[in-house]
Amino acid sequence: MEIQVNGKQIDVGDALRDYVTDRIEERVSKYFDRAVDAHITFSREAHLIRVDCSVHAGHGIVMQSHASADEAYACFDQALDRIEKRLRRYKRRLRNHHATSKNEPEPVQASGYVLAGEEEHHEEPEDLQPVIVAETRFEIPTTTVGGAVMRMDLSDTPIMMFRNSAHGRLNVVYRRPDGNIGWIDPQG
Repeated sequence: MEIQVNGKQIDVGDALRDYVTDRIEERVSKYFDRAVDAHITFSREAHLIRVDCSVHAGHGIVMQSHASADEAYACFDQALDRIEKRLRRYKRRLRNHHATSKNEPEPVQASGYVLAGEEEHHEEPEDLQPVIVAETRFEIPTTTVGGAVMRMDLSDTPIMMFRNSAHGRLNVVYRRPDGNIGWIDPQG
């Protein structure tokens, strides 16, 4: 597994880098033998140290977490505990899930765009089209509602689009401001 440990406005020494590498390999390998990579970034946030962890454990499985603490080691351990908890849940759900159908349709390819906010450009555009800041490509998976919620939790994102395996239509699950999960299932 390829592990990158970076620091923003903070020096990540060899001892911390070795500690992070050993702990990530130990914890992730319990659940996935062939994890792809991990990115860990330490940064300063006022008087606290913040760590952002992202682990790519396999095809379409990306777990992200972050934590803040007074010490870098404690901060990293908190973030890693969250990732391990998500890995454990995901692995348990995979074991409990029956084999999927062999004739599932191929995942839909999609593009995601980040648009510039209104306060970022001062002049009025002539065609009233938004300014595209970034573009990414991703797959829309075919899964159940529970599987989509699990993937959304693993990737720590507020929203996920998926093809519902029950009927084949595109659906959306999202995290509501009250902490519950919303599900959009268009009819027809």
